[in-house]
Amino acid sequence: MEWLANIPFVGGPVLTILAFIVVMGIVVSIHEYGHYIVGRWCGIHSEVFSLGFGPVIYSRTDKRGTRWQVAAVPLGGYVKFLGDRDAASTAASDDLAEMDSYDYRRSFPAASVWRRSLTVLAGPVANFILSFVVFAGLILWQGVATERPTIGEITPTPYENPMQVGDIILTFNGQSVENYGDLITFSREVEGTGKVDLGVQRGEDTLTITVPYFHLPLVADVAPLGAASKAGLKSGDIILAADGVELASFADLRDAVEASEDKEVQLTIWRNGETLELGLTPERRDFPDGQGGFVQRVMIGVYGAFYFEPATATPSLLTAMEFGANRVYGVITSSLSGMKHMILGNISVKNLQGPIGIAQISGATAQVSAIRFITLIAVISTAIGLLNLFPIPILDGGRLVIYIYEALRGKPPNPRFMQTVMMVGFALILSIMLLASYNDIMRL
Repeated sequence: MEWLANIPFVGGPVLTILAFIVVMGIVVSIHEYGHYIVGRWCGIHSEVFSLGFGPVIYSRTDKRGTRWQVAAVPLGGYVKFLGDRDAASTAASDDLAEMDSYDYRRSFPAASVWRRSLTVLAGPVANFILSFVVFAGLILWQGVATERPTIGEITPTPYENPMQVGDIILTFNGQSVENYGDLITFSREVEGTGKVDLGVQRGEDTLTITVPYFHLPLVADVAPLGAASKAGLKSGDIILAADGVELASFADLRDAVEASEDKEVQLTIWRNGETLELGLTPERRDFPDGQGGFVQRVMIGVYGAFYFEPATATPSLLTAMEFGANRVYGVITSSLSGMKHMILGNISVKNLQGPIGIAQISGATAQVSAIRFITLIAVISTAIGLLNLFPIPILDGGRLVIYIYEALRGKPPNPRFMQTVMMVGFALILSIMLLASYNDIMRL
């Protein structure tokens, strides 16, 4: 989607706003549609389906009597069911008393506990389903590495490289290679300097070729809003030197950044045959330690990889579905781990992202690639679904707890108590939003 930034008037703040509206529009639409459609299946009438809050920009009423509208503030949405006082599905007692028997039967408060529970649960579940479909669809589109380690796309480098697309790697420095796992293992065992001898099958021929070390200081990807992104580093850049010291491997780059202790570093970059200089200041970030915890590292926000992509093949539908489910599970577990360590004080609450931060990430990601942008939508969809399952009264999870209480006790909680917990829940959510927004402003 980098082309978006090249359209007149579509760049900078405009691109950020447009990307944010697209992300939130899709995620919120799916969430609220989950509530709407399951409520309809359960015989509950929806009076309003709203994307956004505040003044209504556009609306229409369908044949079922539901008003579909788009409002001015794109920070969420809601479905107002018949009998609700507000978007949080608080029962409007006065309105219920005045309803005829037909409307009362299809109102939300009159529905059985299990029907109300299914309707409320459907929003987060719809978010998870969207993420699952997107992740599975992306792997079907992109493919998975072929069983035999075969060279796909090759990233240009300033070093001589006789590797060709379609080469099948048979040996690595004389060691037999069966799969990509072997390549990763063997490449980590050699020093960053020097060359690597590969035995490859090229067509009908078996050759030995000498190629550059696999883990060059290559920028395979750039994290949105990181120091590298702000400085203008791009995917495909080769970092030749840091503060005048030559780099032979990505590990050398990592060491140079950590040694800087978050002071400015001058990088010498090779990009498409040209050499340029870039200065950037690394940042201290909380980083997963791979064991469920976090450590602080000095980082610039780039990811390394081999300078070639594996050849791919279309996976089976079952493999894609497994991948999609694992990705959703991974986002959920990493999010919960981050929240736990934030509560315990192991990582800073400055990591919280509010609407401004999400908008910035959306805009930055949209300029990188469509695949990255679509992936971001799936990640945020999972995060929104998870957040809504927290047992905070104003959220879906809090309402489910109330319905469980009602099912066990045989009657709903006291209305005055409900009003109090709803106010507490609203205050908690508002406090978190204000803290996240404060973090966003400080990052600006």
